[in-house]
Amino acid sequence: MRIGFIGLGNMGSELARHLVAAGHTLSAYARGERSRANAVRIGLSVVSSPAEVAQASELVFTMVTAGSDVELVALGRQGIAEGASAGMIMVDLSTISPTIARDVGRRLAERGIDMLDAPVSGGIPAAKAASLTMFVGGEPDVFGRVRPVLECVGKSIFHMGPLGTGQVTKLANQIAQLACLQGTAEALLFAREQGADPGKVREALLTGYGASRMLDVLGKKMVERDFAAGIVAALHHKDIGVALELAQQSGVPLPITAQVMQQLNALMGSGYGEQDTSSLLLVLEQMMGKPDKKG
Repeated sequence: MRIGFIGLGNMGSELARHLVAAGHTLSAYARGERSRANAVRIGLSVVSSPAEVAQASELVFTMVTAGSDVELVALGRQGIAEGASAGMIMVDLSTISPTIARDVGRRLAERGIDMLDAPVSGGIPAAKAASLTMFVGGEPDVFGRVRPVLECVGKSIFHMGPLGTGQVTKLANQIAQLACLQGTAEALLFAREQGADPGKVREALLTGYGASRMLDVLGKKMVERDFAAGIVAALHHKDIGVALELAQQSGVPLPITAQVMQQLNALMGSGYGEQDTSSLLLVLEQMMGKPDKKG
């Protein structure tokens, strides 16, 4: 299949690599210097605009940072909508507001372009291993047409319902994930300050009801004081902000998530935004007046 890819960062470049390996023909648009370097590394044909990507493609993936970025590459000047033929499909892998996803999908549909929202979970390790979890929203027939391509990059692929429900599911994932991560930081700090070995405490907790993927993966980073980013904390800060805005608009109380957001705000204010979100432990240590020991 002729596929376009827009957003060749750490995650997107790995997914593009798998698509090429599966025999698909890819064209790409790369905005930043790092993305252009990734395109060269993979051997992709780079064009000068999202419109040119769409002209060359039956299916276009986008994987960018924010909802405004999705709107720009899809609907802006020289965007996907200007180059696409009727019947082309856009699959957005970004994590954005479902409100924006639905609006972009509606405006593309007016031009005969189908859209799926398909945010992913699993981070860079899952992207490298083509084992991402994917939460997909959109029309069932469009999902059925695209699923064989999604299987080149994802292992657990869920059709959640209409357009926007993929984003709702991903934000629910972030709410649960960050609550567990904050709890992990507090539990390990508590154990350490009460005289227990946090590494041994983590191992013990992983065998009981206190176990979680956050305790397993990012708890290990906290114990080892390895705060190098898997996914940068700034992205989690962005996602939780989107979730809280939607919750406020719909009158849904999220008290734990609101408290986690305060910790993420402190994390960002301390300059840890480009580090791993396990740096929430460092925020707690700062609250205790402990010296900053990043590694």
